[in-house]
Amino acid sequence: MDKDHLLALDQGTSSCRAIVFHRSGRIAALAQREFTQHFPQPGWVEHDADEIWAVQLAVAQQALAQAGLVAADIAAIGITNQRETTVLWDRATGRPLHRAIVWQDRRTEPLCAELRRQGLTEAVRARTGLVIDPYFSATKLHWLLAHVSGARAAAEAGRLAFGTIDSWLLWRLTQGAVHATDVSNAARTMLFDIGRNAWDEGLLQALAIPPSLLPQVHPSSHAFGETTLLGGRIPVCGMAGDQQAALFGQACFGPGPVKNTYGTGCFMLTHTGGELRRSGHGLIGTAAAQVGAGRAYALEGSVFVGGAVVQWLRDGLKAISASTEVQALAETVADAGGVMFVPAFTGLGAPYWQADARGAIVGLSRGSTVAHIARAALESIAFQSAALLQAMAADGAAPTELRVDGGACVNDLLMQFQADLLGLPVLRPEVTETTALGAAWLAGLAAGVYAGTSELAATWRVQQRFEPQMPRAQAEEKMAAWARAVRQATAA
Repeated sequence: MDKDHLLALDQGTSSCRAIVFHRSGRIAALAQREFTQHFPQPGWVEHDADEIWAVQLAVAQQALAQAGLVAADIAAIGITNQRETTVLWDRATGRPLHRAIVWQDRRTEPLCAELRRQGLTEAVRARTGLVIDPYFSATKLHWLLAHVSGARAAAEAGRLAFGTIDSWLLWRLTQGAVHATDVSNAARTMLFDIGRNAWDEGLLQALAIPPSLLPQVHPSSHAFGETTLLGGRIPVCGMAGDQQAALFGQACFGPGPVKNTYGTGCFMLTHTGGELRRSGHGLIGTAAAQVGAGRAYALEGSVFVGGAVVQWLRDGLKAISASTEVQALAETVADAGGVMFVPAFTGLGAPYWQADARGAIVGLSRGSTVAHIARAALESIAFQSAALLQAMAADGAAPTELRVDGGACVNDLLMQFQADLLGLPVLRPEVTETTALGAAWLAGLAAGVYAGTSELAATWRVQQRFEPQMPRAQAEEKMAAWARAVRQATAA
């Protein structure tokens, strides 16, 4: 392979990014643009899928131009995406029938409650590794079929296509030629049997979802198709949900390491190899990025509101004018002054799974200031992540370090507090864009840029290591205070 560059399309919850990587892992160019968030009702979150496509294509073109490269210089494209977000579109026109329903959206909780009442909890867990929750795609798709005029009839006639954002981007990149996904995204739909690597007929029937809607499922490193929309032919050779891509980009190719991504939400995963491990402590078993025919699994915990709490400080509370200002504001006070912030804006994810929880700020006094609230908001990200690691440990994982990535991992105050709560070193790599890097690596493997994962592991480097400094007794007191605050937020 004489082409040394890979293009990663990183489609996130709040922005689209495109990153050109040299085969060494060095970033040659990065372009990013936010897109519109729609909140039509409390607990509802939607995106315009056409806007996502337009923005994603624009940043891809921009990144190539910044790098001074053309399509002929790119060995392959890798796609990574916000998971679970659900798009339903017309196969003939390529037009979405409705805004995409975002993973954060909670409108289908009544349906989820009905599925639990029907006794499907164990069947869903056994086949998909998941819990029944609005987070996943299945009930979102059911809602669209039930509430969009004509959708049910069109779906049963085979005229519609369903996909998570990866499938939508692939469809648009290939101009409608390929309707496919990878195992890591399929595993997040609550319709995919991760033991058999196949769509589950029983769950499709239970949710009245026609199989003709579904994309074909491939390994994450695979020749999916090609695009000509960037000035020449480029193969699309990698695809993985953002958290599985980040696990791969952190060089976690087998059992042992734990990674946490600090994005809009926080997502902690540990690779469990070819073993699908069942959690007894609120985590989910899921498919890891798959290279070749071998199965790969992970244990995962998901925090619904991580870095999004900083966006709320900026846009909702107006405490800061830019997200980058939060650390400076938080550092104007020595600690949070007893304030605890539970940012359950869209319920609580793992390990709590409280769909009806709502945000709460507790422990306020006359001496509390906006700086204390800002510090408590930052600390809430670490508290939620620490609860996930506690659950992993209870499930038998024995982590010795935490590898971190995502936008908020550049915040030194947050990373040090995370290490203090965990009592473990926190390792920030030189390349923190590990979600996009994982997608690029997956594409590079399928395109022949890399010989294997051992070549990739040799390029992973630590930029900064945060060692725990807080006495364990103090850290345990703080975790106990956090648990009390969560109980208050879920009491209603």
